[in-house]
Amino acid sequence: MPAGPSWPEAAALVLLALGLLITLCRHLWALRWSLSRDRASALPLPKGSMGWPFFGETLHWLLQGSRFHSSRRERYGNVFKTHLLGRPVVRVTGAENIRKILLGEHTLVSTQWPQSTQIILGSHTLLSSTGDLHRQRRKGIKARDMLHKFMEKAIQEKLQRNNPEDHSDALDFIMNSAKEHGKEFTMQELKESAIELIFAAFFTTASASTSLILLLLKHPSVIEKIRQELMSHELYQQSECCPAGPCLDTLTIQSRDREKPLSHSMANDIHKDQSQPPAPVEEDSLQPSAMLEPTVPRSTSCPSPQLPAPPGQSCHCTADISLEKLSRLHYLDCVIKEVLRVLPPVSGGYRTALQTFELDGYQIPKGWSVMYSIRDTHETAAVYQSPPGSFDPERFSAGRPEAAGRFHYIPFGGGARSCIGKELAQAILKLLAIELVSTARWELATPGYPSMQTVPIVHPVDDGLQLYFHPLQPSRGHKA
Repeated sequence: MPAGPSWPEAAALVLLALGLLITLCRHLWALRWSLSRDRASALPLPKGSMGWPFFGETLHWLLQGSRFHSSRRERYGNVFKTHLLGRPVVRVTGAENIRKILLGEHTLVSTQWPQSTQIILGSHTLLSSTGDLHRQRRKGIKARDMLHKFMEKAIQEKLQRNNPEDHSDALDFIMNSAKEHGKEFTMQELKESAIELIFAAFFTTASASTSLILLLLKHPSVIEKIRQELMSHELYQQSECCPAGPCLDTLTIQSRDREKPLSHSMANDIHKDQSQPPAPVEEDSLQPSAMLEPTVPRSTSCPSPQLPAPPGQSCHCTADISLEKLSRLHYLDCVIKEVLRVLPPVSGGYRTALQTFELDGYQIPKGWSVMYSIRDTHETAAVYQSPPGSFDPERFSAGRPEAAGRFHYIPFGGGARSCIGKELAQAILKLLAIELVSTARWELATPGYPSMQTVPIVHPVDDGLQLYFHPLQPSRGHKA
């Protein structure tokens, strides 16, 4: 009898058979999705790879991060197919392609978010609602239950107050705006609307604020130009007084049920504290106090009590700032736009194709997911004259083609689901920039700049953005 194969030969045969089986499975997987194309359309499916059976390219996406999309965009173009998290996905970049997606809301596409997002936020939110409101109940979502418990307590307190018409915070506006339109929100709708506001408004604005501080730190010449613009509009003035912080007659410490002016002794304590070396501050760890909130109304003068300015130095008192005055600050507006272009808080959005449609010469089959990229579109738009990777606020100045387009710059999305809080967010960022450049200089408290993560929103990784903030004490020549 002939002898059987040796162990090495048997192992080689097994590995060969296994390799052939995997290759066959992958070809069958690719064929399965090729056959899913809409035969009523003569257009081909987008280029790309569907990855491995069942897993698709999810593992590559998780391991490569943002490089996953950029590498495939370079290989396949602005519209390519992939398979992520158990679904066929078409990734879309480019102003004209995104224009069709955003303006096709409710006709070509409908909103789609990960199931985890829908569960936590609920079905009554603007983010996840499509057509008739529907609800999917899931038990054991601990994070959502905790948020709802605390939110319900806050809502109950507001419902029991003596003067329900007062507007003291965003939750009051949500509750009273419904009444103005003849509608009463249920407790569940109020809780979910408030939680959506926390997620959608607070975290994205915090992300943009962090990006603003980081990019200004990297570009000190931009800070100086902002100061010059503020001085030209009399919003950055010098006086011979030197108050401990903002003008003392207007600085108050407010609590929920009292308003107490800051005393002169407290001002002295603050002034002493400012002379001490500052501790590092982690930007994304700052938490507003629940009970005490300093409010700083601005005035053009610094009435007594005053502290004498150090020899050769003077202090800055910023004038009253209104929305009308903010609108005159054209360079600052360009700076905010450039911050949101370079580091948009949300890197993209998700949709589901309601019908098969054409995009960039390819068919997008009904039922497939569409993921459009805000960040990639900002980085690759041909309309930008200066390199898209550079930080150039002047690209948005009047007369430049960058300022005239629409869908090559979409930090707030567009179409029917454009961010409803974009004007407020931009005003907050402008006020933050004015406050920072008028009162402080800042530097890194770490050896280098932190890396930025883009999922779920743009934020610094590891220990965040740690900074030293120093009170601004310019000389007569305006040099810090």
